[in-house]
Amino acid sequence: MSTEIMTSQNFEFLRDVAPELADLSGFAEKYLHEDPASAVAKLRLLAENLVERIYQTHQLPKPFQAKFVDLLTNGAFTSIVAPVILDKIHLLRKIGNKGVHGDTVPVGDAVQNLSEAFDLARWFYLFIVKGDRSELPAFKTISVEYVDTKGKIKKEKKAALQKLKVQEEQMQQLLSELEEQRAAVEVAKKKAEELETLLAASQQAANILKFDEETTRRRLIDVMLAEAGWKIAANGASTAEVVQEEEVLYQPTDSGIGYADYVLREDNGKALAVIEAKRSSKSPEIGRKQAQLYAEGIEKKEGQRPLIFYTNGHQTWLWDDAQKATPRQVFGFYSKDSLQYLIQQRQLRKKLGDQLPQEHITKRLYQSEAIKRICERFDQGHRKGLIVQATGTGKTRVAVALSDLLIRAGWVKRVLFLCDRRELRKQAKNTFDEFIGEPTTYVTRHTAKDRTQRIYFGTYPAMQKIFEKFDVGFFDLIIADESHRSIYNRYRELFHYFDCLQVGLTATPVDFIARNTYALFGCEEKNPTVYYPLERAIEEKHLVPYEVFTYAPVRYL
Repeated sequence: MSTEIMTSQNFEFLRDVAPELADLSGFAEKYLHEDPASAVAKLRLLAENLVERIYQTHQLPKPFQAKFVDLLTNGAFTSIVAPVILDKIHLLRKIGNKGVHGDTVPVGDAVQNLSEAFDLARWFYLFIVKGDRSELPAFKTISVEYVDTKGKIKKEKKAALQKLKVQEEQMQQLLSELEEQRAAVEVAKKKAEELETLLAASQQAANILKFDEETTRRRLIDVMLAEAGWKIAANGASTAEVVQEEEVLYQPTDSGIGYADYVLREDNGKALAVIEAKRSSKSPEIGRKQAQLYAEGIEKKEGQRPLIFYTNGHQTWLWDDAQKATPRQVFGFYSKDSLQYLIQQRQLRKKLGDQLPQEHITKRLYQSEAIKRICERFDQGHRKGLIVQATGTGKTRVAVALSDLLIRAGWVKRVLFLCDRRELRKQAKNTFDEFIGEPTTYVTRHTAKDRTQRIYFGTYPAMQKIFEKFDVGFFDLIIADESHRSIYNRYRELFHYFDCLQVGLTATPVDFIARNTYALFGCEEKNPTVYYPLERAIEEKHLVPYEVFTYAPVRYL
């Protein structure tokens, strides 16, 4: 069978050295105007395969079960790739995700992504292929192909679509073969000197091409803000919500004036957050003090201290210095609603050590003790914990009581309960509905925009598909059932993405579970078919003796 070639107008210089990249870009060009979502999806795949080529060429070690974002953040990769290149790849990944998930993508975004991909391809040609600058073409604008509205060329269009389908199938076969070849590559350990040499060569290739680093970085930040639901204007312009280059008074300058890169404002005009953006080649940490000075200046003028973000485009940090919180790295920016709640927490939050779980939810001492220990750690500034309880001792009740306490104490507004099966999801929702007076719902594509719900229930596989529909600050607490190591290996993106308190639940393993040891607790009618006392559970070795083990131990992550 003859091989169909998807010819590209801009990327044919890669045909002999990386035909899969040339084909993917050809598809992107073909879809650019009629189907921009498919175009950016192809460009994302191009970026992913380009990254795979770099790993293969330099035999870099990969993280376990690595996804695309893991490959990009892996230290072995970031140590040899110029920061401006990382920005461009992240940009193709983020906008490409929209195309993969079937979201609407403006033609303008697809056109800009094609230009970014062209930059990457040229850099790849110099850095990996070791080609010459003079061999690289200039970028050609892809024109719109007008279709006869009277349908005179329907037959030709149908034939073209059939040809595209054949070419897509052949491309997928090529990508599968390449994946097998990459898996067979042995990983080499590189010395620090080798890594430095590779990074210098990577940066030199970027310098030769004279990339506009600031434009790429700002576009990446703009995309991150748009993902969080902010209305942002193009080319550095401001909106009522996102003000760029805003004048800030009370600054340690000769004029007493500074200019914040971004200020995020709520509907009443007050500042919710300030963002300081630094060069991709610099650590975002160098913007921390500057951002704090802007926050102080805005507070003096407006009476409300904004949250602080500082970023270099691919590393972003959040700092709520008003609550004396430690700066922490986050996956993106908060939405307006999520920032408003952080501001409100400054007045709402109560000390957790002064709060008690409601007795009608938790009736056993060890359950209250587990909640107490978790709350102690949260009061101390820790953000993760693991509760270990034997099967049947009421882990879900502990989750309900803990959620209720944190909501009443002003620490939490939205909770996400995750489990591995739909039956467990239903059971958990029923338990929450019975004991907590908050709106509950299942996780779906539609609930990501619903700000009226409080408790969300989802399975790990379902949440993995749509978690990026929520902003990184949407949930204030995640409760992860069956928190075994395999869960964190397979679904680690979920726990990295959301910036919130996290509590894992796990049980002492037994051979089988056939009884509900919490059923009808305190029931006077000792019906063996529904009542299963603790003493019997201990005799049958489903529970350890309570004389020795009086409360559930809490392990901290």
